[in-house]
Amino acid sequence: MINIAILGFGVVGSGTAEVLTENKKIIEERLGCSYAIRHILDLRDFPDSPFGSLITHDFQEILNDPEVTVVAEMMGGSHPAYDFTKACLEAGKHVVTSNKEVVSTFGVELCRIAAEHGVRYLFEASVGGGIPVIRPMINDLSSNRIRKISGILNGTTNYILTSMKEQGAAFGDALKEAQRLGYAEANPSADVDGIDAARKIVILAALASGKLIDPKTIPTEGITKITLTDTHIAQLFEYTVKLIGHTYVNDDGSLLAFVAPRMVPVTNPLSRIDDVFNGILVSANMVGDVMFYGPGAGKLPTASAVVADIIDIIANRNTEIKPIVWREATPQDILPFEEYFCPRMFICQGSQKDLPNALASYPAKEADGACGVITPAMSEADCNALAVTLGDMLLATYRILN
Repeated sequence: MINIAILGFGVVGSGTAEVLTENKKIIEERLGCSYAIRHILDLRDFPDSPFGSLITHDFQEILNDPEVTVVAEMMGGSHPAYDFTKACLEAGKHVVTSNKEVVSTFGVELCRIAAEHGVRYLFEASVGGGIPVIRPMINDLSSNRIRKISGILNGTTNYILTSMKEQGAAFGDALKEAQRLGYAEANPSADVDGIDAARKIVILAALASGKLIDPKTIPTEGITKITLTDTHIAQLFEYTVKLIGHTYVNDDGSLLAFVAPRMVPVTNPLSRIDDVFNGILVSANMVGDVMFYGPGAGKLPTASAVVADIIDIIANRNTEIKPIVWREATPQDILPFEEYFCPRMFICQGSQKDLPNALASYPAKEADGACGVITPAMSEADCNALAVTLGDMLLATYRILN
């Protein structure tokens, strides 16, 4: 009998209990052993829940229970989630989590502690919700050098941008509808400012490079400044505006990660991912491009990924598994962002005839009293210099995903 403890009985925590219970027979048949939920930690009581009798308010009850083998952490936030995770690993308990904030901030330390104590720290649900992406990157793509990852990593922002494109909703109206439907929090900053996507892309970058970048240090732009004019001009060029987390890994292991709205060509599969769905495009040196697509959030999809990690641990409990080992990225590991090179779209006030000489020779489209211009690839530094010369005429600049 394998005993499981759940930390946090919110959306994902309750979903995890539901998946473990609803699919218990089929999971146990596949594992060849039985399991049980032994404790559920939460500050609240749930007298009407079928799991109400398992609720404890005392973390020490779980930590000091020698019968608990696997702990599933779905508390959210850094503390006390990090502190509880660290204590469980040091006590010789496996930990699985959906907490991208903890993984992206403390992943190096927690993976090291897990390795030192002969247990596993798994986090499939921390990126992409119910999409299997982390385990395939570790296992199925292990013979490849991963060069580039581009992903739609936040369902809330993708829903808002889809509404702007398809319903013609202004940003504020699309956000209010996302909040009404439960896709966005009352304070949506983590989503719309790109913070959530930044945490996820640094996790993916660490899987590709072995180096974890502090998510607070990567260039991060959200979607709050995107206008309907931008989306209209994008459509004229056969592009779609998407919030993209991007990482590039050089052959020498140096890397770059950032989050920003991008102009995505309709020929790119990421352009066709709409609503709350996520998509992750991984480019590797042998297999080429591999696409991961599915529900990026939600109670049961995310819980499904949590339970998949629990199953992995139980199934391999008598097998020696190579631990995940990362190190903190140093400044020398990070490629200069000002040298990042890609085609650009400049959106300026007025018509094509009003464009300055610096843009006049490039392809242009007009909509809503503005003109969009596509330039050849240029660096961040050159793009910023051109933006200065355009002055008040410039409404927006976008990197084109290529």
